[in-house]
Amino acid sequence: MGCLVAIIILAIAFDFINGFHDSANSIATVVSTKVLKPVVAVVWAAFFNFIAFFAAEYLLGFNIANTVQKVVEGDWVTLPIIIGGLSAAIVWSLITWWKGIPSSSSHTLIGGLMGAAICSKGLMAVHWSTVGVICAFIIVAPLLGFIAGNIITVGLYWLCRKVKPHKMDVWSKRLQLVSSACLSTAHGLNDSQKEIGVIACALAAYGAQYGFDGLPNWLLPDLMTRAGETGHNFTGAPAWIPVACITAIAIGTMSGGWKIIKTMGNKITKITPYEGFCSQAAGAVTLFITQHLGIPVSTTHVISGSIMGVGAVKRLSAVRWGVSKELITAWIITIPISAVIGAVVFGIIHIWI
Repeated sequence: MGCLVAIIILAIAFDFINGFHDSANSIATVVSTKVLKPVVAVVWAAFFNFIAFFAAEYLLGFNIANTVQKVVEGDWVTLPIIIGGLSAAIVWSLITWWKGIPSSSSHTLIGGLMGAAICSKGLMAVHWSTVGVICAFIIVAPLLGFIAGNIITVGLYWLCRKVKPHKMDVWSKRLQLVSSACLSTAHGLNDSQKEIGVIACALAAYGAQYGFDGLPNWLLPDLMTRAGETGHNFTGAPAWIPVACITAIAIGTMSGGWKIIKTMGNKITKITPYEGFCSQAAGAVTLFITQHLGIPVSTTHVISGSIMGVGAVKRLSAVRWGVSKELITAWIITIPISAVIGAVVFGIIHIWI
């Protein structure tokens, strides 16, 4: 049971790290455009991170948690593999946070699980069709954000073409509060479910090996189908796990991520309140779409693409493509590096367990 408890602790810790690592995604433009002060912005984002639980529980379902459970083939999932994957995700997330690189916490987790699984059972342990879709969205997700940012910006320019600039600026600042709230909710909805899915996998693996007779009541899996009204069948994690995961993200968000905020808010392109609203709205729309499809994507990738799309409406040179190239490079190397770390951690754990 010790390994199972360790996985739950690691998953919740990763959610906390995810919160302060990715908090920049939902508040960077709101801070850089001075709509909210940094401290107020992180509290605002944290609140709507937590609201995501109610959105998942009563409206949208746990689609992404279902998908994450499929990354490693069900017959090959073991507790050491999951510990290796979570450990790799935590290590790489901390490294990129320290360096101020807005990388993907989501893809770090997927890469870590893949590396640990391959080290344990070989290539057959990975569900490659699921991983293929996730990897494809490394490109598709920011592209969707870019396109949505372009469409929303151009559309609002046309609708508001007769509005005076000063009045438009005032409206944009108010609208940014709405778009930031939606993006924070989408972030909590998207990112917390990955760890919920991992914990459900751990419970399934534990039950397959040891049975559930010795588990205390608070660890017994919830076998009731969740979000059945939407046709999805997320099962496995106790009812308190989703609350704990989303709460950890909210608390992590309140800790801030100031290095990444600087990159996201200013270095990609100069952001005005109007453009801040458009980029956040585009990011939120994209994340809600991928949640509906059940595809775990990177909030970082999505909002970066949205900011680029909004900036490109002015002119292509308005986007600092050198910075964007560095971000894309970080995205590409995340899964391979995380996979290596996951394999190493699994190898160390396997010696002792």
